Amino acid sequence: MIPACKGCLRQRLVEAYVRRKVRASFRGVWLRGEMPPAQGGLLVYVNHGNWWDGFVLHQLAKAAGWDGYALMEERNLARYRFLRHLGAFSVRRGEAVSSLETLRYARGLLEKSEAAVFVFPEGEHRPPGELPLRLERGVETLARMSQVRSVPVAIRYAFFEHERPDALLDIGTPHPPLRLAEYRRRLEERVVALQSVTRLDGFHRLLEGRRGVVERWDAVRGLRESER
Repeated sequence: MIPACKGCLRQRLVEAYVRRKVRASFRGVWLRGEMPPAQGGLLVYVNHGNWWDGFVLHQLAKAAGWDGYALMEERNLARYRFLRHLGAFSVRRGEAVSSLETLRYARGLLEKSEAAVFVFPEGEHRPPGELPLRLERGVETLARMSQVRSVPVAIRYAFFEHERPDALLDIGTPHPPLRLAEYRRRLEERVVALQSVTRLDGFHRLLEGRRGVVERWDAVRGLRESER
């Protein structure tokens, strides 16, 4: 298992790089719902449809004041080891010994008072909005081992009337450890709710990105009109 490696100078550099990358690539990161405090630890389970998910969720953790960690497939983390400085740690899927080691490590992280551990219980990228969700049992097992609250979060990338996409997050209500079917139901509710969004009403912006041509042009026109 590859552990996370936080708390050094490299962490600041990687965090600054990731923030710039997200801001340059999206018009904004938006959230609907309340961010619960991580006191006592949070297990945050998320649908997984895009390479950007980890970067965007890191912005959520920073905005919420969580000490964020994220579970990754070991072959991917070995390839991008700098992600350890964002809190990524690994598991080798399909290997019982590795899975148990990772579960114990994650349980230790969740003992930290402000820790939030992100997991993608689908285990791999799935087409956005594909239902029903197929969740692996690890999320239920970790919740029962750690006895912390679990929080469903849906994530979607959408183009509206602008040239750049928006990253949307919909966060559900925290709950105690439950059976796997209930994890699936609660996450599906959030995914379905997010798929129907056509406007940003009810969302607030976590991170401002780069404005597109239309927005810059409108800003210039507004300035010129105000000078008349």
